[in-house]
Amino acid sequence: MLAHLANRMRGIKTRYSYRFLFAPGTIGAITWLARNEDRCQRIKHGLVVSMVGDGGGPTYKKSRRGNAKIDRAVAHVFRHSGLTPTILDFFPYGYDERQYCSPGFNLPVGLFQRSKFGGIPEYHTSADSPELLSPEHLAKSYRMIAETIDIIENDVVYRNSMPKCEPQLGKRGLYGAIGGDKNAAEANMAMLWILNLSDGEHSLLDIAERAGSSFAVVRRTAEQLCAHGILTT
Repeated sequence: MLAHLANRMRGIKTRYSYRFLFAPGTIGAITWLARNEDRCQRIKHGLVVSMVGDGGGPTYKKSRRGNAKIDRAVAHVFRHSGLTPTILDFFPYGYDERQYCSPGFNLPVGLFQRSKFGGIPEYHTSADSPELLSPEHLAKSYRMIAETIDIIENDVVYRNSMPKCEPQLGKRGLYGAIGGDKNAAEANMAMLWILNLSDGEHSLLDIAERAGSSFAVVRRTAEQLCAHGILTT
């Protein structure tokens, strides 16, 4: 799944650069960190991905920092996934996130899984076989990771160019433009939140969290406001 995502992203222009690391557990992460120590502080966001093909979870274990952008982005995707997610605080046991989050590095790296490690009876037994996986669950995991990347890439800060009371939106065709959206009610409310919180300090993720709306809806609505000259970056 990650190899497919890496191949797809090769052809996409992105704001950040991305590195996909395929390595043996524990020793692989430790070796990579030892060889790249002088560049590690350039890492802004990171995910360890494991056990994403079964139907459990999803489960996310936060980074050691606990409030990193990646922690918030994954939590937001989970809340709008239609599944029953579990979000865990960091603890120093598990997968390679504990290496990236060791105090000498303290990188913003969390752990993305479906079933939690040790949470299924087949874990670390001979019964742990490909039959436990399904294309459907792998595809859903893929989409959640892709949505997380979309948040990281597009979480920008806007400023309302008409901040003194609400601008007249109807005459600008904004209600009509959003009215055709299947999420019209959500988009209309998101528009009011965007206008109120786009003060040069709140990002789109801040607004989506405050509005209880999906990031995708907030992003599309903000783009429409930008097109009408009401928002500026």
